[in-house]
Amino acid sequence: MANKNNLNVGMRCIKYMLVVINLMFLLTSILLITVGTTIQSIYGDFKEFLDNHFMSIPSLLVAVGFVMLVVAAFGIIGAFKESTMLTNIYACLLSLVFILEISAAIAGFVLQGQVREMLIRTMNESITAYTKYETATVAVDFMQRTLECCGVDGPGDWYGVLPETDSESGSVLVPESCCGDFEGLKCDEYFMSGCLDRMHFIIGQSAMMIATGATTVAFVQILGVMCAFMLAKTIRRTKSLRAAKRWQLHQSLGIIAGNDKPDYDDYTQLDKSVTYNAK
Repeated sequence: MANKNNLNVGMRCIKYMLVVINLMFLLTSILLITVGTTIQSIYGDFKEFLDNHFMSIPSLLVAVGFVMLVVAAFGIIGAFKESTMLTNIYACLLSLVFILEISAAIAGFVLQGQVREMLIRTMNESITAYTKYETATVAVDFMQRTLECCGVDGPGDWYGVLPETDSESGSVLVPESCCGDFEGLKCDEYFMSGCLDRMHFIIGQSAMMIATGATTVAFVQILGVMCAFMLAKTIRRTKSLRAAKRWQLHQSLGIIAGNDKPDYDDYTQLDKSVTYNAK
C-alpha cells in the first residue's frame, strides 16, 4: 500500500509540474508571437534595405509561438487525463518545437554577422537609385527622417547623385529628408550623422533578440520534454500495478470461495487489462 501511495504521489507531482510548465509555455508562446510580430514590423519598415531571408526569421518565430500554444494546450489535456498516448505525443511535438527554435536561434546568430555588409550594399544601392525609382526614394526618405541621419556614412554620400546647389562653393545638394530644421523654405540645419550605424544597431539587435529568445525558450522546453516522458512512464507503471492488484484481489476472492486452483483464464484477462490500461 505504501508503494502504491508513493507511486500515486509521484505521479501527481510530475503531472502538476507538467501543467505548471505548460502554463509557462502558454505565456512564453504569447511572448514569442509578440516579439516576432514586433520585429516583423520593424523589418517591414526597412524591407528595402534587407535581403529576403531576413524577413523569414521573425515569421518563423511567430509560427513557433502559435505551434507552442497548441502543443501546450495538448500537454495540459494529456496530463489531466493521465493518458500515456497523449503525453507521449505531446513530448514528441515539444521535441519538434525545440528543433524549430534551435533552428531560429542559429539563423538569428548567423544573420547578425551579415547585417553590416548587407546594409552597406543595400543602402548604397538605394541611394544610387534614389532619382530613378520611387520605391528607393520613399525608402531612403523614410529612413533618414525616422533615424535623423543622412546618407550611409554622412551627407557626402549624396555627392554625384544630386546636382550641386552652388558650383562655386561645391556644396552638395541632399534630399529634404536630410534636413533637421527648416527655416521657412530653406533648410537651416542638416543631419550630419550617417544612417549605417543606426540601422546596424536596429537590425542587429532585432536579430540578436530572436536568437537569444529562441535559445532561452528552447532550453526551458527540455525540462518539459523530460517531465512528459517521466509522466508517461509513471502512468503506464501505475495502471499496470492497478491491474495487477485487481487480479490479485480476484484470485483471493476465488480461493476464499473454495476455488483452490487458480483460473488461468485470469492470466489472459490480466494481460489484456494491462495492455489496455497502458494505452
